[in-house]
Amino acid sequence: MTPFPDLAPAAPEIFLAVSALVLLMLGVFRGDTSTRLISYLTVGVLLIAVVLVLTGAGTKQITFSNLFIMDSFGAFMKVLVLLGSALSVLISIHYIEREQMKRIEFPVLMLLATIGMLMMVSANDLISLYVGLELQSLALYVIAAFRRDFAKSSEAGLKYFVLGALSSGMLLYGASLIYGFTGTTNFSMLASQFATHGQATGHAGIGLVVGLTFVAAGLAFKISAVPFHMWTPDVYEGAPTPVTAFFAVAPKVAAVALFVRLLIEPFGSMVDEWRQIIYFTALASMVLGSFAAIGQTNIKRLMAYSSIGHIGFALVGLAAGTELGVRGVMFYMAIYIFMNIGTFGVILCMRQNGRMVEEITDLAGLSKTHPMLALAMLIFMFSMAGIPPAAGFFAKLFVFQAAIEAHLYSLAVMGVLASVVGAYYYLRIIKVMYFDEPVEALDRTISGEVSLVIAGTSLFTLLFFFFPAPLLNGAAAAAASLFAAG
Repeated sequence: MTPFPDLAPAAPEIFLAVSALVLLMLGVFRGDTSTRLISYLTVGVLLIAVVLVLTGAGTKQITFSNLFIMDSFGAFMKVLVLLGSALSVLISIHYIEREQMKRIEFPVLMLLATIGMLMMVSANDLISLYVGLELQSLALYVIAAFRRDFAKSSEAGLKYFVLGALSSGMLLYGASLIYGFTGTTNFSMLASQFATHGQATGHAGIGLVVGLTFVAAGLAFKISAVPFHMWTPDVYEGAPTPVTAFFAVAPKVAAVALFVRLLIEPFGSMVDEWRQIIYFTALASMVLGSFAAIGQTNIKRLMAYSSIGHIGFALVGLAAGTELGVRGVMFYMAIYIFMNIGTFGVILCMRQNGRMVEEITDLAGLSKTHPMLALAMLIFMFSMAGIPPAAGFFAKLFVFQAAIEAHLYSLAVMGVLASVVGAYYYLRIIKVMYFDEPVEALDRTISGEVSLVIAGTSLFTLLFFFFPAPLLNGAAAAAASLFAAG
């Protein structure tokens, strides 16, 4: 008889699942008038889950028949996912009330998507990887199209669903090839097989490499890396702005964490094979993200191409395939969350006469009409461009340092050049805010939740260089745990 699994490592996921059901029932009985209450409770639940993650973050634990793993790497990335989700729910509260989207399902769907993300981070098998991925994706398909009376939102949801189904098919095909050539889907068993037989390619042949390529392609879609980025600009533009903010942070962190775990743990001995894939994806994402954003006039589309570029920078660290590289990736994603969610907080404030505006030119003269909002946006743009002393500079510094130590000099040089090109469109936004004359001022009403998020994230981004040690040490310990496990 199979012993009952140890539930302690999965305590945060179980807590979130039970909470989602309770909040859904509360909403059913109290109606849509309780949307604000349920949103606040959702934020509270996510913060309690952070405490649960940190409580169980000591030692490596594996449960559910080797399908689920909890270690320092997982704990670090789960905290980032939960913080990103909590901030996304917080900035959405006023928006969904104002835009007649006040339905209790909205925060609950974001909570369910977060459970899928946490499962992705803790996946120790290709099966649990897929279950977590689909739990996340199904909820995201719905919230992308949540404004059913808005054609662009419906279009965003449909495009995301169709292309998401295609990527899932690619991932499953790759997983089936890996299983066919190795006889297992478990990460630990795959790693031990490759350690026993030496180089994986010598043992399993080219078929295993093809399988890994298909799995990598499926995951590249989830992080919107080139050449699987085609859904990103349309979905970012069409989805409600808080949903776009959510897409830009939490799912990206979870998918990057899954990507790192998959490549480092079971396929660590195949680094020379998968590095070619990551090298191309990182380089193409940085270049396309930098150049394609130059011609954008819609700020949400610009942020879509910006996110593609940032994923390229993060993948530079993964291409190194070293502990230092993984530390750089984790550090980069931590900084990425704060500067992105803050930027989308500012975008949520872009309203004229009670309606949302999304053109970059609508920010003209913001420094004169909303000086503090313009200052926050300036901090975020400097950080995204990688200009010191903003936090984004240190994020790029660590991934490029890892690439140089791994002798990937050309990738590091191209990354620096792409960063210089990308600085153009970030600085253009600053120029519009500070040097263009305002045509029509933005509305002065800003919700308390959005103001709090913008203030907190801008202070973190600006003052990070005074206290980098906690985040750096946490990322270093988490990366070390991943390599110790491998």
